[in-house]
Amino acid sequence: MHLLAINKENYIGQADPYILESNGRFYIYTTGHDGIYAYESDNLFDGWKLHGKVFSHNGHSEYWAPSVIELDGTFYMYTSFEFYNDTPDKGGHRQTMHVAKADNPLGPFTDAKQILHPFSIDSHIVKNEDGLFLFYSTNRFDCERPGTYIVVDRMLDPETPAGNPVPVVVPTLDEDIFRRDRYKKGEHWHTIEGAFYFREGDWHYVMYSGNCYEQPTYYIGYARAKTDETDLTKIKFEKYPDENTYAPVLAANEFEEGTGHHSMIKFDGQWYAVYHARDYEDGLDSSAFDARNARICKLHVKDGIITAERYKDHI
Repeated sequence: MHLLAINKENYIGQADPYILESNGRFYIYTTGHDGIYAYESDNLFDGWKLHGKVFSHNGHSEYWAPSVIELDGTFYMYTSFEFYNDTPDKGGHRQTMHVAKADNPLGPFTDAKQILHPFSIDSHIVKNEDGLFLFYSTNRFDCERPGTYIVVDRMLDPETPAGNPVPVVVPTLDEDIFRRDRYKKGEHWHTIEGAFYFREGDWHYVMYSGNCYEQPTYYIGYARAKTDETDLTKIKFEKYPDENTYAPVLAANEFEEGTGHHSMIKFDGQWYAVYHARDYEDGLDSSAFDARNARICKLHVKDGIITAERYKDHI
């Protein structure tokens, strides 16, 4: 179900929505060409209003997939943008992870600091009893399935990764192919991105998006591990149901397409996914970047299994 209102006359897009609850109020941060935008509401399910741009930095562009955490009264935003002050990766990609901070959830977020090199995107910052961890996506080239994949690294403090990232979820399926023959004939580029980690009981989960939002097989899947380990860099996650089976939790259905890149919130004991998608009848160009808008649905999580409950006109 749609969560944020769509103004088709002046639409800025609602891609990669990240939800945060703070002091009983809810906030959603979204990707933007010229900065990160925020919405706010005192009700998870309705009443959302656009606050406006809460972060941009020195004229850079293409701000992607923020995540936000509150630590000791300071809000930290982890996001990437096109950064020309560093050497691009082997494929020419310049998206680079930065962290900015603010004293309230609506910013403005300032003092942006580069914390990773290109290519680094799609953060999820996580705090548990063992410390602070950063999930993000980066690229690899010389392997059987080259492309974007998810890693996790320990943070020494909110602005300093340890510099020892370990793989979490890698491409294993043809349904993970972002573009065929991208750099050379016969070498297909894969994409696993949009990590979201959470724990339920003894089970640890990393949900992710595979493929490309313009493709019909674009989807949200997950990897899991049953363990009492709390150092997230030491956990071996395994794709569900296995690395050879395409089994999406969310994918295109009869009323929406381009379903992906979500965040999650547990409210009154129920998990919800906040994700982006497009209605077939949105009236927006279905291939346009800005056609993605924020939705919400229930997620049921039990004994290592995640299922989604989705409706067009209600939750």
